[in-house]
Amino acid sequence: MATNLTDDVALQLLANAGATVGALIALILMFGPISGAHFNPVVTAATCIFDARPWRELAPYAISQTIGGIIGAAIANSMFSLDILGPSTKIREGSGIWLGEVVATVGLLLVIFLIARGPRPESVPVAVGVWIGGAYWFTSSTSLANPAVSIARSFSESFAGIARESVPMFIVMQLIGLGIATLVLSAFIKRQPASATKSN
Repeated sequence: MATNLTDDVALQLLANAGATVGALIALILMFGPISGAHFNPVVTAATCIFDARPWRELAPYAISQTIGGIIGAAIANSMFSLDILGPSTKIREGSGIWLGEVVATVGLLLVIFLIARGPRPESVPVAVGVWIGGAYWFTSSTSLANPAVSIARSFSESFAGIARESVPMFIVMQLIGLGIATLVLSAFIKRQPASATKSN
């Protein structure tokens, strides 16, 4: 929609950020009581580390998240008369962009897990939306911070797309972000024993 309305890249970025913030907050609030609102394999992996979610659940979640993302991309493409499954030709590479994706992922995980264990855990949905919206602007990668989203966006020849050849390095950077966030979070929060957490 943004690229249909304006050729100004800054306005396109602003439109994408605003739409993402609103939709993400709503989706987290809607699906939180059902599945924990897990749209991100990196976040799910972190819950396996800190919330004692069984590791056997990670692969089914990640597959479901990725399939859901691809279906979402196909629907969005269809709404705006694009090829249903792309592919994207938007190359995203370079050390600065890769570093931006590490920063985006680390920040996202810190926001989720530190706020969830703070005095206002109910504010996590808004905080996540605000973080991602802000990170659109202050990270060089525009903050995908999600392997499933990275794969899904490779099916969209749009402003938000990412070329398939750029996806593997983005996922590597997101996993590095998970590792760094795990080290940082370990200094601030305790991991819950397996008996303390029920599977969603």
